[in-house]
Amino acid sequence: MKKLINDPFDMVEEMVEGYVAANDHIIKRVGKRSIARANSPIQGKVGIVVGGGSGHLPAFAGYVGKGMADGAAFGNVFASPPAKPVIEATLAVNGGAGVMYTYGNYQGDCINFDKAQDKCREMGIKVQTVVLNDDVLSAPKDQAHKRRGIGGLFLVWHVAGAKAEQMASLDEVVAVTNKANANTRTVGVGLTSCIVPANGKPTFSLADDEIEIGLGIHGEPGIKRVKIRPIDSVIDEIMDAILADLDYKGSDVALLVNGLGGTPAEELYVVYRRVKQICDANKINIKFKHVGNQVTALEMQGTSVSLLRLDSEMHDLIKNTTVDTCMYKKV
Repeated sequence: MKKLINDPFDMVEEMVEGYVAANDHIIKRVGKRSIARANSPIQGKVGIVVGGGSGHLPAFAGYVGKGMADGAAFGNVFASPPAKPVIEATLAVNGGAGVMYTYGNYQGDCINFDKAQDKCREMGIKVQTVVLNDDVLSAPKDQAHKRRGIGGLFLVWHVAGAKAEQMASLDEVVAVTNKANANTRTVGVGLTSCIVPANGKPTFSLADDEIEIGLGIHGEPGIKRVKIRPIDSVIDEIMDAILADLDYKGSDVALLVNGLGGTPAEELYVVYRRVKQICDANKINIKFKHVGNQVTALEMQGTSVSLLRLDSEMHDLIKNTTVDTCMYKKV
């Protein structure tokens, strides 16, 4: 294993230390594994706290800043943060209007964020939660509540952060976040595994001539392994799954072509080319788009495609809100 680290078990704390030092004009450290906007708390503004396991940068720390999240909490690589850093982030961003938690649908995250929510409510802080579940192939449509949250969170948090930036109420921020989540779908494909530093070996193995469709961002199994083939064919299958799950035809959308950490930018633009062809053929109007690494899995090679179907409210929120975070400006 070759990685630019010291002790694998110190990696997360050292990453947070370096990350905050490099971005101290935007964020501050509020705990061992928690950060907040440098100007937090903002009085009268709903605070948004995101988080999850480390290993997914720019998610989650990269979205803390103006127009997106107010705070973030980190766990070990691919492991949920305990309740403590979530509470630390909550206290740091609470400006009196309440706090919304939003994160991907993983058991550990749900358990620990719920513990933090209960503790913060005992302290008199209004807290509500929106759990994201955009991964189409991780569960059937009639069991959508079991689906994982993956690359689509990047798009949903644009809408949520924009609404909170308008000084909307907690109920209003939660409502628009739920609406954005309900209108977001993602499918991914993996080409290789990654190496979790503390394990020192690949999480799983794929043959040199195999890819896995529907692979999760922690290495969770997809729906099938197939022989590698031209990417247009793979993207056709991915887009077929997305468009079969939600009617996007004739709609305005925000689009993310996401890299999983180890995919060259050149390949992601080949993917975007095909996605746009399919959108054009289905009269899907791409109003906002981004190509690049946003929700990663360390050095895993692969991509995911996310579509958010926009109504006028969500369109205007994204269009009219300035975003200034550590690792991202605007979709």
